[in-house]
Amino acid sequence: QVELVESGGDLVQAGGSLRLSCAAFGPAFNSYIMGWFRRAPGKGREFVAAITWSGATSYVDSVKGRFTISRDNANNTVYLQMNSLKLEDTAVYCCAAKRGIFGVTSGYDYWGQGTQVTVSS
Repeated sequence: QVELVESGGDLVQAGGSLRLSCAAFGPAFNSYIMGWFRRAPGKGREFVAAITWSGATSYVDSVKGRFTISRDNANNTVYLQMNSLKLEDTAVYCCAAKRGIFGVTSGYDYWGQGTQVTVSS
């Protein structure tokens, strides 16, 4: 069993930056694929970014060049650095852990509660 706890969400002006953190509590963190998802008001859950055990990363097209996912295996933590934030980035951001090896946009086994990111004009 893995528990994920996100932090770092805040109110920020368009063009600003935020760094989200996700602390994992449980075994075998280094073997999980870690991902970030978001749910904007009135929209469904959207894949944002993922990072594998080897450090390979994937991003949804809308955040490429602006967001960076990273992991600190020594501290069982994954991060999402968000730069050049846009109004459309407003959402609840959740981190997730995946035990499987097929795909990065679905099939996650553990989910955090989420942290609110609000981008204002």
